Amino acid sequence: MRAIDYRIVCPVYNEAENIGPLLDALAVVRTPFELAIAYDSEDDTTLPAIRSREASLPFAVRLLRNAYGRGALGAVKTGLEASTECLAVAVIMADLSDDLAKLDQMFAMVTDDGYDVVCASRYMAGGRQIGGPPLKGLLSRTAGVSLYVLAGVPTHDATNNFKVYRGSFLAATKIESRAGFEIALELTAKAYVGGYRIGEVPATWRDRVAGKSRFDLRKWLPHYLRWYRYAFRRRLPAVFHTSKEVS
Repeated sequence: MRAIDYRIVCPVYNEAENIGPLLDALAVVRTPFELAIAYDSEDDTTLPAIRSREASLPFAVRLLRNAYGRGALGAVKTGLEASTECLAVAVIMADLSDDLAKLDQMFAMVTDDGYDVVCASRYMAGGRQIGGPPLKGLLSRTAGVSLYVLAGVPTHDATNNFKVYRGSFLAATKIESRAGFEIALELTAKAYVGGYRIGEVPATWRDRVAGKSRFDLRKWLPHYLRWYRYAFRRRLPAVFHTSKEVS
């Protein structure tokens, strides 16, 4: 058995208010795991809050400094690139928005059922979204459901960052995202176009109750559209694939 078979990657940015409740909430996960905290700088308020609890936690914690400078994308990318030897790697947010009770099922779908990407879905039967900006919710639902219906992507929620990835899939996949949280859509689109197995489970998403979100719709939307279009390459290659497209 590998030293770390299951890892949970969590990007943080001054999450002192949320990290304690998150550490407590992770008690619901029965699969043995290591928590990898990806942070931007040593003055992040999350770090002392974690260190004060680390010795009493039932799971190991690894602190990973963002290898790409600052920002959510670099933090997630750092965590994923450090986890390619794991059997399965989850990405969660520190704001308690994700349905952590689904993680055991999602891990098992990778390691036992042969899926390469497992998506927590707000928009399939049994899933739901509570709170959050209405426009952001509308756009993510439209993107997810239209990719499912029109492109054939086997999840209703391709943009949700709450996912579990097979480590070998991450090792074989170049991450090209350039802004924000587009990385989830990129990896889902590349898994689909590349013929990897994608599964989903219904999940509930709740808007954060503390701290400040770094989501910037106006800035990040063009990057999301890049991977939205890319996902159609499997169904409509003649229309959506050109020599200038990403590979």
